Amino acid sequence: MKYLLVLAVVLVAFWVWRNNRLTDDTDAQRPSARKKPAPRQPTIMVACLHCGTHLPQNEAVQGRQGAYCSAEHRQLSEGAKP
Repeated sequence: MKYLLVLAVVLVAFWVWRNNRLTDDTDAQRPSARKKPAPRQPTIMVACLHCGTHLPQNEAVQGRQGAYCSAEHRQLSEGAKP
C-alpha cells in the first residue's frame, strides 16, 4: 500500500510538471504574448546659450535669442532686468 501511494504521488507530480511545461511552451509561441512595447521617441536636447549646459527642450527657458537653462541665465545673456 505504501508503494502504491508513493507511485501515485510521483505520477501526479510528473503530470503537473508536464502540464506546466507544455503551457509555458504554448505561451512562448503566441505572438501576442511576447510583444515588445513600442520604442519611446528620443528627447530633443538643447544647449543653454549662456553656460552650454544641455537639457531637454521642454525644460528650457525660451528667450529672444534661444534656449536657456534658467531664467537667471536668460536675463544675464539678454541684458534684461529682473
